[in-house]
Amino acid sequence: MEKSILEYETVALDEQGGSVLVLDQTKLPGRAEIIRLHTAQEIWEAIYLLKVRGAPAIGVAAAFGIYVLAGQIAQGMGQGEGEEAFESFYRKFREQKEYLNSARPTAVNLSWALERMDGVCRQGHEAGGSVPEIVESLGREARKIKEEDIQVCRAIGEQGLALVKPGDGILTHCNAGQLATCRYGTATAPIYLGQERGYHFRVFADETRPLLQGARLTAYELYSAGVDVTLICDNMSAMVMEKGWVQAVFVGCDRVAANGDTANKIGTSVVAAVAKHYGVPFYVCAPTSTIDLATPTGAEIQIEQRPAEEVTEMWYRERMAPEGIKVFNPAFDVTDNGLVTAIVTENGIARAPFTESLAALKNLSGK
Repeated sequence: MEKSILEYETVALDEQGGSVLVLDQTKLPGRAEIIRLHTAQEIWEAIYLLKVRGAPAIGVAAAFGIYVLAGQIAQGMGQGEGEEAFESFYRKFREQKEYLNSARPTAVNLSWALERMDGVCRQGHEAGGSVPEIVESLGREARKIKEEDIQVCRAIGEQGLALVKPGDGILTHCNAGQLATCRYGTATAPIYLGQERGYHFRVFADETRPLLQGARLTAYELYSAGVDVTLICDNMSAMVMEKGWVQAVFVGCDRVAANGDTANKIGTSVVAAVAKHYGVPFYVCAPTSTIDLATPTGAEIQIEQRPAEEVTEMWYRERMAPEGIKVFNPAFDVTDNGLVTAIVTENGIARAPFTESLAALKNLSGK
């Protein structure tokens, strides 16, 4: 029997081979290919080129990646001990950490995971640990980040499932599914749990131009799970809402500002505005690790700009736009908090005023 896409691990660690394993999402849905990442450049490129994508999965990949690189640094140092050995190790560790962090600027989980690993490094030194002991601690922390992601996504699913009822129509944008996390997804977690419990949701998946994550990934994984899913073009969301086919919108998120503004895949704010017009609840599913209280509003979120070729050439047999045409290709947009009905986290559901509710839920996580 052919292996289902849901049986593949999005991100994994090969301890014996000293490498990070990721499911190459640029090849889906045509081919499921696991790639092995050994070097800092390979890990950086996998994140930048969207071979691994989705804020939680990027965080896990970064944690595994910096652990693998830390092991290589320690191995290259030989048997050195003491303060001088740690300073040499830590200097190279920080260099690799900053390099990986430069791969994508918008998703906060990348920097969050790397800072968390940096904290383990410093704490290990303060506790008198040797460099090999610190590397072991980094490995434990990276595996913990992955396990937490699975638990967090399931908890988000339980919270989100309470907002809908059996038979509802749900619209989602981009891919905040299992392929963007280690299991369940964020925005799709309520859908998967509902599927297990016989809710019979009807899901509409936006194709999500220009990289088609909705068509290539969300529609693919939901269909593989037996969910009733219909693929629509991005400019069709108003029609399906106007017809009364959608009772809720669930989307993921790459960063939540302190005031509840949310950055997600380009086009999300359009869906939010349409949902507001038709009175459809708009829910953002976000782990508390995605809440960035240091960013006051969405205006301070750095939006990644992607290559023009993604619009003019990618996915087409022949170039579909005139040579030399100017292209504006932001990867994300910011949805104003006034368009957000609620933000669903593993610790509970945040509602306006978001400055208060988000801070309370973030504090519950302790991270």
